[in-house]
Amino acid sequence: MLSAISPIDGRYHSKVSELNQYFSEQALIKYRVKVEVEYYIFLCGLELKNLSPINENTIDSLRKIYLDFTEADGQAIKDIEKTTNHDVKAVEYFLKEKMTALGLASSLEYIHFGLTSQDINNTAFPLMIKDALASSYIPSLKSVLKAMESFVEEFNGIPLLARTHGQPASPTTLGKEFKVFSERINAQLELLNSLPIKAKFGGATGNINAHKVTFPDKDWIALNNTFIASLGLTRMQTTTQIAHYDHLAAIFDNVKRINTILIDYCRDIWTYISMDYFKQKVVANEVGSSAMPHKVNPIDFENAEGNLGIANAVLAHLSEKLPISRLQRDLTDSTVLRNVGVPFAHTLIAFKSILKGSGKLLLNKPKLEADLENNWAVVAEAIQNIMRREGYPKPYEALKSLTRGKAKIGKEDIHSFINTLDLDKEIKAELLAITPFNYIGYY
Repeated sequence: MLSAISPIDGRYHSKVSELNQYFSEQALIKYRVKVEVEYYIFLCGLELKNLSPINENTIDSLRKIYLDFTEADGQAIKDIEKTTNHDVKAVEYFLKEKMTALGLASSLEYIHFGLTSQDINNTAFPLMIKDALASSYIPSLKSVLKAMESFVEEFNGIPLLARTHGQPASPTTLGKEFKVFSERINAQLELLNSLPIKAKFGGATGNINAHKVTFPDKDWIALNNTFIASLGLTRMQTTTQIAHYDHLAAIFDNVKRINTILIDYCRDIWTYISMDYFKQKVVANEVGSSAMPHKVNPIDFENAEGNLGIANAVLAHLSEKLPISRLQRDLTDSTVLRNVGVPFAHTLIAFKSILKGSGKLLLNKPKLEADLENNWAVVAEAIQNIMRREGYPKPYEALKSLTRGKAKIGKEDIHSFINTLDLDKEIKAELLAITPFNYIGYY
């Protein structure tokens, strides 16, 4: 691990090792094997010449090739690739050896029948992403969301001095400010769950030529649609040799938006910590600074922000580059797509950092209250709107003259102003009841 070039394979590997089963070279090979095996099984049910139906025991044996796929199997395929110099062809030869051992030598040529390597790759990668989203990414994001929503409940109704342009503004509540983020994440998660995950499966240049010319009596469009659907994916209908990747770009952009929301969240929490609104639990033996013993730094939120930024940079390149290919294909998508696990790894590191940091937060309520008490000018909005209601002349201008640019406006200043107003006693009482602590709207 000390010799790893990437921190996701070194320093942070323990945090992202669960992604190995989806995005490693071993995983990619396994998913390719799965697609090839499942398509062979599918073809066996179509009554094709020189391809007999197979029984359930044989189907189980075939599926075990990928279900029980080992590192030794992956290495065997890599060894074959040294000769073929083609990764997908190496998978085909590996499977032919396995099928021969299962007594299927007479139908070996139906492995990879009518397909090009991108039918395998552009089905394997969507499957990898689909499984990673369902098993790792979404559960991890929901854990972050759960932590946010616990803060919404914990801080419900706690008044907070809002700041617009960095300046004191009409009060809000701390719970509501957390709810802003949870609502944003929920909306994007709903959108992510609605996006289809598609596969390209149409032969050498997307026209299903080989299938049609070999068995013209079969409806290969419908059949290949059915096969891809059996894997939990949707087949693209019109493609070149490769997927156009628009569907994956939409997923990457959606994940990028979620990450952007979380960068915003991390920066707000960092700022609240710097304002002393939150203290942080001290962890024994941890060091905040090599020079300043007193420091407890918000490093978890900083770490998360940095990793989310790296993830977004890669996601942006994936979504911008992959949909572009010269004519019927060039090879640039292949080398770029191999990095699909990188942004998910950095995102997962960020999720875990956010959760760790969230567990350290301790509300410093007296500081929130002190800031509200020191900023009575923020009730000016409330006062001038009630004055408007009562038909008082130029209320905005009156409050502006009282409050704008003043070093400090306290409770006494506001109450003295109210008492000078030519208003009924009941209205003055209504105005005097407004404080920075109760002027918080509906949230």
